[in-house]
Amino acid sequence: MAAALASSRCCRRPSLLTIDRRRSSVARCALSGGKGNSFSWKECAISVALSVGLITVPPTFGWSAHAYPLEPVIPDISVLISGPPIKDPGALLRYALPIDNKAIREVQKPLEDITDSLKVSGVRALDSVERNVRQASRALTNGRSLILSGLAESKRANGEKTLDKLAVGLEELQRIIEDRNRNAVAPKQKELLNYVGTVEEDMVDGFPYEVPEEYNNMPLLKGRATVDMTVKIKDNPNVEDCVFRIVLDGYNAPVTSGNFVDLVERKFYDGMEIQRGNQCVSADGFVVQTGDPEGPAEGFIDPSTGKSRTIPLEIMVDGDKAPIYGETLEELGLYKAQTKLPFNAFGTMAMAREEFDDNSASSQVFWLLKESELTPSNSNILDGRYSVFGYVTENEDFLADLKVGDVIESIQVVSGLDNLVNPSYKIVG
Repeated sequence: MAAALASSRCCRRPSLLTIDRRRSSVARCALSGGKGNSFSWKECAISVALSVGLITVPPTFGWSAHAYPLEPVIPDISVLISGPPIKDPGALLRYALPIDNKAIREVQKPLEDITDSLKVSGVRALDSVERNVRQASRALTNGRSLILSGLAESKRANGEKTLDKLAVGLEELQRIIEDRNRNAVAPKQKELLNYVGTVEEDMVDGFPYEVPEEYNNMPLLKGRATVDMTVKIKDNPNVEDCVFRIVLDGYNAPVTSGNFVDLVERKFYDGMEIQRGNQCVSADGFVVQTGDPEGPAEGFIDPSTGKSRTIPLEIMVDGDKAPIYGETLEELGLYKAQTKLPFNAFGTMAMAREEFDDNSASSQVFWLLKESELTPSNSNILDGRYSVFGYVTENEDFLADLKVGDVIESIQVVSGLDNLVNPSYKIVG
């Protein structure tokens, strides 16, 4: 059985509900929901309004499905028009780091802005890119001492070396622009932003807060980890095997990320099929989902206890020092709050859960297939309702090729395993 993203026949309100994934393929596309839930056209219409950036296919009336009472409050209009969201997963991860160093952010922003500059056709874009590069170079020169002062003492040597690489790279990018080599700009931009991200991570000194006592004994990721997920894609002449690189953010979701890494080390996902995919666009093609084990259990059963292991809803609000646990932002009345890890990027990774139980997530995860192109963060119907804990940073476009029945051959931690504390996979049983 699977906790799945449910929708009504007129709107695709993402809600994670129990379904039987062993149904026929037609039933998988139907997105049927739980028992005894009523349908509300008013709530459905509001959901459509809030999710305009997520849902891009026309309403479908042929699917047998139910909507679920939402009772949302429409956000203030200032939130809806607050500007375009950041969609790049790398940028989202950089801005989500728990640092407060204006000098490095002033170097970062013009480098991030190169992405928008390159949207201009032809070599004319290079004039705008050149302004970005000059701004970043000036910020690095003027702010170097402040950047160095923000480095954690134990990471200072590495931070200094990376800053030197960044300075050289900016000079190289300037020469690329002078040569009018537009095609070389984006790869160099990515390299420079990786340097910026490394410097920013070197500013984080230890883990910045205490996890609540009731969750402190769970597997926790106190920092970040990177995993590679290898998927066997069936019946596709263009793609067979694909490796998705995923960065998990334990700074903003330590319980959620720790739970996932612990399951990865147990090989829980190895050999598991994709259970909800993009083969049925008119129904639920805005997510890819997996994590439902064989048998009657809807999540991970800890062999040492014989019981299901569940984790709480975990949401980090921008400006807060620690996550909120166990309640959605809507339930708390925080309608304007911005989440640190928003559903902005194609390949945003989050936990599935039951519709009416905020703390029912276990092992089922999903990846968003729609960018929040038109709707800013927290004006869609996902932010603040589901625990985001990472982003696919490489090969994310191939997520759209995944379909029900494709097989996860393996998920492996390639870095950051030392940030996992209380790992249950090391316990015998």
